Amino acid sequence: MKLTFLGADREVTGSCTQLEAAGHRILIDCGMEQGRDVYENADLPYAPGTYEALLLTHAHIDHSGRIPYLYKNGYRGPIYTTDATRDLCAIMLEDSAHIQEQEAEWKNRKAMRSGAEMVEPDYTVEDAEKVMQQFVPCPYETWQNLFDGPTGKIEMRFTDVGHLLGSASISLRITEPGKQPEIIVFSGDIGNTHQPLIKDPANPGHADYLIMESTYGDRSHGPKPDYLGELTDVLQSTFDKGGNVVIPSFAVGRTQELLYFLRQIKAEGRVTGHGNFPVYVDSPLASKSTTIFRENFSECYDEEALALVQAGRNPLQFPGLHISETKEESMAINGDPVPKVIISAAGMCDAGRIRHHLKYNLWRPECTVLFVGYQSPGTLGNALVNGAQEVKLFGEPVQVKASIRQLSGLSGHADKDGLAAWLHAFDEKPKFVFVNHGEDAVAAHWAEKLRAEGYEADAPYNGAVWIVSDGRAACAETGNTQKIVKTRTEANVRTSAAYDRLVNMGQRLMEVIRHNQGGANKDLAKFASQIASLCDKWDR
Repeated sequence: MKLTFLGADREVTGSCTQLEAAGHRILIDCGMEQGRDVYENADLPYAPGTYEALLLTHAHIDHSGRIPYLYKNGYRGPIYTTDATRDLCAIMLEDSAHIQEQEAEWKNRKAMRSGAEMVEPDYTVEDAEKVMQQFVPCPYETWQNLFDGPTGKIEMRFTDVGHLLGSASISLRITEPGKQPEIIVFSGDIGNTHQPLIKDPANPGHADYLIMESTYGDRSHGPKPDYLGELTDVLQSTFDKGGNVVIPSFAVGRTQELLYFLRQIKAEGRVTGHGNFPVYVDSPLASKSTTIFRENFSECYDEEALALVQAGRNPLQFPGLHISETKEESMAINGDPVPKVIISAAGMCDAGRIRHHLKYNLWRPECTVLFVGYQSPGTLGNALVNGAQEVKLFGEPVQVKASIRQLSGLSGHADKDGLAAWLHAFDEKPKFVFVNHGEDAVAAHWAEKLRAEGYEADAPYNGAVWIVSDGRAACAETGNTQKIVKTRTEANVRTSAAYDRLVNMGQRLMEVIRHNQGGANKDLAKFASQIASLCDKWDR
């Protein structure tokens, strides 16, 4: 077996790993780089059209965001994942494509004025819609054949890892000719325990080789916070002053957790003196994802949330909840003087409708802006939590007079204790552990910790190639060890995208030619003539 680490190695976004085994070539995740980029991600070693399958751990864009790019560049194979992940990808990949198209349009308007070269997005909404036809939903905890032929057999199984609705670790049982079966496990992102709605992470049971995330491998989340108490205190104190509570929140996952808490606060009458205070969810993506959360309860909800559903109560619905779909509905929210909760994306305040709500509420001392997730350096959210007294919104300065608060402890990732508990639940120590999806120092720290516990472990770099077989692992290529440290955004647009696609299609054409070896001479001659006509047209 040959592993090539392509992304999210010694950094935390752009997850992608290539596996070659039993005569087949597949990808596990194909994510987009976001935020700070420390080590250059490796390019795909082969044309997208030559991969035979893609297995996806979960829907977050840093794991799924380049799947439409694969489609645009010739990939037509199956994409295996869980039901809920497929449903979330349908809305998240389309949203990502919208952002890229808008960014490309903005850059091309500037290019037309300056005479610069026009650009195109990595993929379009059409690409995102079409690639969804290749998704194959899989149940949890069921072994299924991926490949079975003369070169060997590969079976796959998805295990709920408690990070996001539909998230999974992926086990691959690989049997190569003349060898005993070996299991390689890709952890995906391992969830935090006791999250609302979704189940705690489960362990797959056995792994000969393990690729394991390390996002919080050097720190603890500390004692479980009193989420309900902290949130109630923010609501009560703000409403008593006549202000709004504005919550920048990630549309998928975090927004649904907040709705779960708010339903409980209202059901238990924890906020007094403000009647049925209104809650606005102002994000079309959050609205769509909340519907998906409601529809996937049977397989993904934990016991507490499932008990509510079985009792006829919706864990994400309560009196006073309003969903804003249109721009007009969004604009009307701040015209209502009644104290309210406004939940809007994006979670780091770097785009989206939340910026409009900040414009109307940041300067009001009676209001509160409540952050419920990590704020990356360089974002508006990070500036606010670090005490900015004035910020710019839509080109205008806005004084920060609202109270800036953070709801502590909310995280979808396991901390170092959670990672250890998940790892130690295997029936025996994996023969080798590869550490990925962690910042440089964190990944190195977690790998060193594992070695101190008696594990064989390493934190590879992007581009590293490892050979694993018969319980041993050997590094064939070290990868990209040179730091580059630059910032990328989700709306990453390149002038070379069209040429990249042309090269990938050329490589796919060679694969198609090889697949037609042995065909009828008449058909092969016709195929050759068609290629010759293309070459005559484009040869310059």
